[in-house]
Amino acid sequence: MKNKTFYCSLIAIMLCGNFVGNSTLNAAKSKSDNLTYKIEETKEASFETKASSLFSKLDLKGFEAPSQNVFTKALKGYYKLAESGKIQNEKLTIVDFSLSSSVPRLWVIDLKENAVVLQSYVAHGRKTGDEFATTFSNRENSHMSSLGFYTTGETYSGRNGFSLRLDGLESGINDNARKRAIVIHGADYASRKLIDAQGRLGRSYGCPAVPQEVNKELIELIKDKSCLFIYYPSKDYTNRSKLV
Repeated sequence: MKNKTFYCSLIAIMLCGNFVGNSTLNAAKSKSDNLTYKIEETKEASFETKASSLFSKLDLKGFEAPSQNVFTKALKGYYKLAESGKIQNEKLTIVDFSLSSSVPRLWVIDLKENAVVLQSYVAHGRKTGDEFATTFSNRENSHMSSLGFYTTGETYSGRNGFSLRLDGLESGINDNARKRAIVIHGADYASRKLIDAQGRLGRSYGCPAVPQEVNKELIELIKDKSCLFIYYPSKDYTNRSKLV
């Protein structure tokens, strides 16, 4: 009987010890998770402060400013890509497809100088919308634009003249860019004359086509591993992207 009582007491002590041990481990894990969350929150706040400071000091050089919200998203992705070694050129190109095609909605920002060095009209895909871009796709032959982050590749001369290849960096979002021959090139339909005639730019097969007169300057600025960000306020994109 005494032995039975002893063993029961021993089991109770062991169970209690396990409970206390597990509670301690759980508490420690909870503290660790909270600390990680706070660190990430601090990083996020620190980044937002830095981005806000850069934007407020942006040298516009006579150009209009991009949206601060879009600039911040673009900068966040740029830093992530730069950290992973995917960016070698300190130019950040922003295309804001929330805007009408009748206004200049492409910016090139030299992050080394923190200055806007070019602003231009840019066309979207013919099945993406008319004056405004509304629908996007990564599918071949969709004739739609794709959102997200790209790196610029090599230049070549093709049926659209001097052109710049693009590599989409976001799986399922724009990673078919090279297969789809999505490139930067000049186009007559991306001109101010067409806006005056019909109230909007013409449209491409999905390429971010620009006016002929700025095409070469733009490509020379951003070729060879710079970052391009094509923005639209899409919840689907925001939920799927790992870069914004």
